[in-house]
Amino acid sequence: MRYIEPTRVKFLMMMFFATGILGIIIGLSGFTPPSFKMMITFMGVINIGLGAFFVFIYLTQTRKDPDKRKKKRKTD
Repeated sequence: MRYIEPTRVKFLMMMFFATGILGIIIGLSGFTPPSFKMMITFMGVINIGLGAFFVFIYLTQTRKDPDKRKKKRKTD
């Protein structure tokens, strides 16, 4: 898998976890229409799962090494 910057992965993690928690809270609240309760709650669970996937990506990716071919060599 391609290397993704840690700040970008952290932002995606926070975004998915926040929307997942918000979706579960709204889905289980009383002011949600009965026909949408299960769907909104399920979408919140999917967002929590996507957040967990990005946690896995963040913890397992290796740091990208600089390309040695582009480095200038000093000639003495």
